[in-house]
Amino acid sequence: MRSWFTSDTHFGHTNIVKYAHRPFANVDEMDEALIQNWNSVVGERDDVYHLGDMMFRLSRERAEAILGRLRGRIHLVRGNHDRGIDHYKERFVWIKDLAEVKIQDADAPEGVQRIVLCHYAMRVWKHSHHGSWHLYGHSHASLPEDPRSRSFDVGVDARGYYPVSYEVVKALMSEKQFVPIDHHGDEELQQEMNDAG
Repeated sequence: MRSWFTSDTHFGHTNIVKYAHRPFANVDEMDEALIQNWNSVVGERDDVYHLGDMMFRLSRERAEAILGRLRGRIHLVRGNHDRGIDHYKERFVWIKDLAEVKIQDADAPEGVQRIVLCHYAMRVWKHSHHGSWHLYGHSHASLPEDPRSRSFDVGVDARGYYPVSYEVVKALMSEKQFVPIDHHGDEELQQEMNDAG
């Protein structure tokens, strides 16, 4: 069993091909490529964390057909285009607006890597100054990568139209040099807070 992360597939969204400069002739070609890319890496028992904007104004029949073809156990963090997604809740392990997942990893603090999942990019998040990571979508690869933040865009436009594995996320995070941007970066203040309890 492996863990995968993705976002902003926008299945059925005709105009996203143009808006996001996707290399597909039309929405049908895009949908088929995204399904095939997903299924080429994701196993039936794998966990897939989709960070929103999964589909856009699809008929129930078309939505069910696409969801029925996708491999893995899908967890959905809602995006701004996921209105009506609750009609398909039986296809998801869960549907949330924000989530923190814990991945077993012997290299992580106490053997568990915390990851905060949100459709939108955040500057700070729960446990961000204690090694937690943040994954997001929404931006369609338009936000510059921050080498000082343990966060990045897992949307299909940023990741070659494939889901990204936990192992790849871990490797990319290991290249970053975390620098706190809020009061947690002030060692003297942090020590005072720790001493206060």
